Amino acid sequence: MSAGPIAELEGLLGDYPLDDAFDEMREPNGELREHYCALAETLAKLPTDELKRRKQSADISFLTQGITFTVYGRDEGTERIFPYDMLPRLITAREWEHIERGLTQRITALNHFLRDIYSDARILNEKVVPQELVYSCKQFRRQMRGLQVPRNVYIAVIGSDLLRLNTGEFVVLEDNLRVPSGVSYMLTNRRVMKRTFPQLFHNYGVRPIERYPQLLLSTLRSLAPEGRPEPNIVLLTPGVFNSAYFEHTYLARQMGIDLVEGRDLVTHDNIVYMRTTDGLKRVDVIYRRVDDDFSDPLVFRPDSILGCSGLFNAYRAGNVTVTNAFGTGVADDKALYAYVPKIIRYYLDEDPILPNVETFLMTDEKERKHVLANLDKLVVKAVGESGGYGMLIGPHSTAAQREEFAQRIEANPRNYIAQPTLDFSRAPCLIGDQLEPRHVDLRPYILFGDKVNIVPGGLTRVALEKGSLVVNSSQGGGSKDTWVLQD
Repeated sequence: MSAGPIAELEGLLGDYPLDDAFDEMREPNGELREHYCALAETLAKLPTDELKRRKQSADISFLTQGITFTVYGRDEGTERIFPYDMLPRLITAREWEHIERGLTQRITALNHFLRDIYSDARILNEKVVPQELVYSCKQFRRQMRGLQVPRNVYIAVIGSDLLRLNTGEFVVLEDNLRVPSGVSYMLTNRRVMKRTFPQLFHNYGVRPIERYPQLLLSTLRSLAPEGRPEPNIVLLTPGVFNSAYFEHTYLARQMGIDLVEGRDLVTHDNIVYMRTTDGLKRVDVIYRRVDDDFSDPLVFRPDSILGCSGLFNAYRAGNVTVTNAFGTGVADDKALYAYVPKIIRYYLDEDPILPNVETFLMTDEKERKHVLANLDKLVVKAVGESGGYGMLIGPHSTAAQREEFAQRIEANPRNYIAQPTLDFSRAPCLIGDQLEPRHVDLRPYILFGDKVNIVPGGLTRVALEKGSLVVNSSQGGGSKDTWVLQD
């Protein structure tokens, strides 16, 4: 199929509108983008019944594997099968090379920033980043001041969210540095897709992602305390009721390490041990999927039953590595995000490869007045929330909702930022028996140990509800497999 007429797809396209948003599959004039031609040709040749059969097969595969997530605050139940669209999102080798360079630059600079603010604080003393912004952040941990972190790596596992604007340019929407989730869905999506479109997958020459668990394991090993050449590594989970528990079990199984809860751990003489049927076994590296606040009741929240008493002292003594490090959340505070371009220039003396989205800080009186006067046009976010919670999408809000957020902003300006409502890119999804465009973002996963590793792809999240801009699974979103193509 050429990149010109797409008559073969007309039966599937139906009402497939093109507007100002960048369409991943189609040019503004309606023609196919070159790298989508083989996918379109395959879809055009498949009978509708066969497409439905493959979709049902994929759904059954997700069901039998127990690929679920948890939605909090819903009366109809919490556990759900993760929504999935069977059409892959395609990214060219050239586009990926640009993304990879930009993320490597960004994560390197943010790691420098964390090391600095917990030691000499040069960037704060030189007023490149306001001191009050850092020290007022709920995620800033004074206990980390002067503490030597293994290999000086604060953020070993990162998931940054990217959007593509109508110009075709990728921008960073936010960085997730505390306990980024979703990588298990990236891996299971790929397994399902290889069975759903095996020949198409082979013909496209899709770059592999399957080695992510082993890369993660190697990263964790590289951060082990000195003198522990064969470290015992565990994954610390809050437990079965956590929204990402499927992911915790999946990753532990793929890496061949133990999945533990706080009650499985004990400290003695500043060394962490795991309870086993054979007695206590020393733990050297903890891949932590528990928030700082709940990790150690002796140091953080005393009412937590999810962590391990004495964990922080063992960490401070250098007897165990915990990653990501305590206190990394300050660098994914949505207000601090606005300063990341300055952070990159300060530590690396480079211009950002991947730009930020314009961000208004509510602590700035002029910017706050502008936002309050334009709430119907902007997106307002709470600086410490994730999962689509604590957010107002102005164009889709009611007058009552805007009034409520205006009061919240006035009461606590530090807790909110605002950004333009972005008409970010859309990709084709199989809705019923037709293709319809839906908004998508991209969350690549970066590993930072003795070197930076980024598997080619990531989790493409989809706003499956028509017209929606919210891609979070907790708010009705789903996901796609992401195919990074060979040259």
